[in-house]
Amino acid sequence: MKTEKQLNIKYSVFEGVTDLPKKAQELMQQAIMARENAYAPYSKFKVGAAVRLKNGQIFIGSNQENAAYPSGLCAERVAIYQASTQCPDEEIEMIAISGTAEDPTCYPVSPCGACRQSLSEYETKQKKLIPVYFMGAEGNIIRTASIKDLLPFLFDGSLM
Repeated sequence: MKTEKQLNIKYSVFEGVTDLPKKAQELMQQAIMARENAYAPYSKFKVGAAVRLKNGQIFIGSNQENAAYPSGLCAERVAIYQASTQCPDEEIEMIAISGTAEDPTCYPVSPCGACRQSLSEYETKQKKLIPVYFMGAEGNIIRTASIKDLLPFLFDGSLM
């Protein structure tokens, strides 16, 4: 017997950084600044990420490439691993991501699959949704209420 189901994902679209809620504006500005520190000599695609904890601390990351691909690391994982290392028991409030190619990217740049899986670990750990805001160099910003909106059939510890 076959059952068909449909998956719907709800998300918000903001026209620019100034349209975001204040905390999200501040976090996205941090992600944009972090993007400028990306080391991307091979792909020429720079990404910055910022993670805001409930206590107000912000941790940033940028993608760091390596000639021995895949030895580099994405911005989202750099930022969230720093947050977890420095404040392992603090709740993650939200994440902001900004990415662009050499010619400014005007469409929202979402996390790659590996980052979605890594970010989902922290949402599962804290048992509370983590909103994700993502954008290109400019233009629209997408907000999802949860990392699960980006990775609906995630793999987590409950499967082990």
